[in-house]
Amino acid sequence: MQPPAPVDYFTFFALPQKLNLDTALLERDFYALSRKLHPDINAKANRQEQEWSLEKTSQLNDAYRTLKDPISRTEYLLRLHGVQLEEQSKAATEEARKSGAMKKPVVPPDLLEEVFELNMQLEELRMEKKMGEDDPDLARELHNTKQHLEEKQAAMLGDLKTEWDRWDALFDRAASETVPNTDRKAALDALLAVLNRRSYIRNLLREIDEVLES
Repeated sequence: MQPPAPVDYFTFFALPQKLNLDTALLERDFYALSRKLHPDINAKANRQEQEWSLEKTSQLNDAYRTLKDPISRTEYLLRLHGVQLEEQSKAATEEARKSGAMKKPVVPPDLLEEVFELNMQLEELRMEKKMGEDDPDLARELHNTKQHLEEKQAAMLGDLKTEWDRWDALFDRAASETVPNTDRKAALDALLAVLNRRSYIRNLLREIDEVLES
């Protein structure tokens, strides 16, 4: 048993930094490595090796959990290339707090009209609930809007797959030629745009549920 190496999750599984991957093969490799690294398998090793076994098993679990999920895999690759999603969000929140301004998410252009109408519906339903009134038609409209947004969210996996193909093609190109940084940045920005749009819709769905269930 050797000490854990500070490698990224793709390298841990001997994978290239590409987003299209065979999850069945990933699962097979995960269980194969688990059988080799698990502390119970190394119970008779010395104390140092047992500690390494525990650390490697934790690293293996984190890597597998991250790479098997399409969203977390994309977020992870972005972080590897300097797009710090959580840190950016925290920084923006802190800056807004210092300036006294409210941090507002950017509405995706194709959702502007829909979000405007949704906000009116949500505000109207909030007022009615506050006054103890009930409007089945308005609640029905919100349920329909929710279903529509859920369909949009589900379709985004297809959008994400398109950008995966773009990134993977750049990765393959880099093996035989120099890829301009502008091309690489454009591919990363496109991935980030899909994730941001998905996150925005997820927040809208959460807000609809909160109002309907209040």
